[in-house]
Amino acid sequence: MRTFVAAATSFIAISVAHAETVTIYAAAPGQEVLALEQYKPTFPGATMLNLDVGIGSAAFRDPAGAENTFYTVSDRGPNFTCGDLEDLMPVKKEDACPEVEGIKAGEGRIYPVPGYNVSIYQVALDPAAKTFTVTNAWPLKTPGGKPIVGLTNPLTIAKTDKPRDGAGQPLPQDINAIDAEGLVRLADGRFFIGEENATGIAEVSPEGVVVRRFVPAGTEGDFALADYPVSGSIPAIYAKRTSNRGIESLSVSDDGKFLYALVQNPLAVPDAKAYGKAINARLLKLEIGTGSDGTTLTPVAEYVYQLDDWNAFAALGATDAEKPSSLRISEMTALGHEHFLVDERTDQVAKFFEIALEGATDILGSKWDDEATSPSLEQTDDLASISIVPVTKTERLVASSLEGVVTRYPGKLEGMTLTADGKLMLINDNDFGIAGAATEILVVEGTEIGPR
Repeated sequence: MRTFVAAATSFIAISVAHAETVTIYAAAPGQEVLALEQYKPTFPGATMLNLDVGIGSAAFRDPAGAENTFYTVSDRGPNFTCGDLEDLMPVKKEDACPEVEGIKAGEGRIYPVPGYNVSIYQVALDPAAKTFTVTNAWPLKTPGGKPIVGLTNPLTIAKTDKPRDGAGQPLPQDINAIDAEGLVRLADGRFFIGEENATGIAEVSPEGVVVRRFVPAGTEGDFALADYPVSGSIPAIYAKRTSNRGIESLSVSDDGKFLYALVQNPLAVPDAKAYGKAINARLLKLEIGTGSDGTTLTPVAEYVYQLDDWNAFAALGATDAEKPSSLRISEMTALGHEHFLVDERTDQVAKFFEIALEGATDILGSKWDDEATSPSLEQTDDLASISIVPVTKTERLVASSLEGVVTRYPGKLEGMTLTADGKLMLINDNDFGIAGAATEILVVEGTEIGPR
């Protein structure tokens, strides 16, 4: 995900007939849990940034929970590319990010608060005040009690990048680190988190302990020194995700027996050139089980999700829609009976599609899971020519942050779930306030979105 986005104006909007009604909840004042230190760059010409805690990378509501209570998750903490820095303050990226330890000048990603502890949050809405309050937080930790941070993992098979600190100097990678994105909670209180960066899925205890991590087969050796067990349970081809384009969306079946994981973008199979043009993303269904040494996740099906035409986003005014890889899938939430709502977006415009798995071709274990297959799934837009039926998609909502639209939404809508009475709840990823955006929770009425 890109980490720079302009702030959108807060509002409560009632739109015209046949359109949606949106109520926005702002953070109740005085919440210390949302406070974060200022970023004071040391390089010449740089300005100070006020940061806060962003909690909107995913959302989930426990069907057995209180009516206006939700769970959300932060991602890896404040971070931005050296190129983004030029947009944020008057400094050249080469000055902020010098060549050092194999990282080229002007390249890499800065983590101004590298010790940020990735956390799950419980959030309650106050309908009268139109505010939200964080009522509980679970900072993630290892079984030995070490805080889980969001830096990159040292990988040898899947591609990764090396982090920089707030002064542009190299930071050590962290074997235990997790870039938390998708989120679900089971009836027994366990959480599962979609991990975007290395890619995979993490199991988290009700107390916030990372119990186990599930990664693409063949990459588990890279985690031999992790403080928690790591299983190579995900098909090996998922290691071919483009860096920072792994599993960002996670959902759970009606009975709590299966997880559904959707990769943010098509894989880079066979290479980055194919990724840049590809529209075929992968949706994995995994059975939750119990083995002799703990939880198991067993893939039982795999489907193809085709991205929308990027030109359709550009036609809506999204200047950041320039090619197929401009789009990314940021969230999915269960509607019931293997129907899901999927958030497909740029930073400026989000489209929400209802998808159904019924009738879609199961490609699990087929030649399309073999990276030697040529042309690859990612190189074949015409799925009918290879006898594959993708999941069906029905557009349900367009949410634009651009000026002049009838109903204006915040940018970077990443968290999504349903309220107790079936309305759509959305939350934005405010990038920890780097560009001045605030976290906002939206309740949307008047759409065709709801339980199935």
